[in-house]
Amino acid sequence: MSQRVAVITGAASGIGLAIAESLAGDNYRVVMADVNKIEGQHQANRLGAYFVHADLTERVACRALIDAAKSQYGSVDVLVNNAGIQHVSPVENFPEDKWDFIISLMLTAPFLLTRYAWPYMKASGWGRIINIGSVHGIRASEFKSAYISAKHGLMGLTKTAALEGGPHGITVNAICPGYVRTPLVDNQIDALAKSHSVSRDEVIGSIMLKKAAVKRMIEPNEIGAAVLYLCSDAAGCMTGTDFTIDCGWSAC
Repeated sequence: MSQRVAVITGAASGIGLAIAESLAGDNYRVVMADVNKIEGQHQANRLGAYFVHADLTERVACRALIDAAKSQYGSVDVLVNNAGIQHVSPVENFPEDKWDFIISLMLTAPFLLTRYAWPYMKASGWGRIINIGSVHGIRASEFKSAYISAKHGLMGLTKTAALEGGPHGITVNAICPGYVRTPLVDNQIDALAKSHSVSRDEVIGSIMLKKAAVKRMIEPNEIGAAVLYLCSDAAGCMTGTDFTIDCGWSAC
């Protein structure tokens, strides 16, 4: 079997980078996409991957990413929709432009990338689409209306695409983590500390991990390992799921 080709968005750091490391380590041909050109290229060079600089809020960039993967490696077998951003603000004064940006990046882009990668997976009779959701795709919290709306929408896209992909050998799943130790989450700590008028330690212990049974942050490589599993033959019957890795948060 030839090497599978995996496209990963938001791959320059955090969860996306950990996923790229896991797939590259398992002999996938990896295409890393990110808006951070310098760090993205650096990490791609380190992993022997192919880097595409892409602002996925632009529809033409979504098409260009899949076209670049096809041009470089001949196909797209795995798509990991990971790129995201966070903004903390009450609904009453949530910036409208920030809403548009988050929905475009975290819901519209995954749809477009899925649509563009779909013909290659369908033609080969095999495909894996993995959407990096969040526990906030199945639960809500205050001050994150756009993020939570995007993640809930991503769950709907996941389930619908799973139903359509099944007859063609394409599985579609979402991984729904709790708080993962990433630069994005570190920025959230500061924003939550400000909005709640508490210290960083209080944010971690009393807000982020309050509902978790296991009182620790999730490591990015744990998400990378979950992606490897979902790409494996052992997960061939898993589709349309919310693969929850949240230290027990959603159990309550």
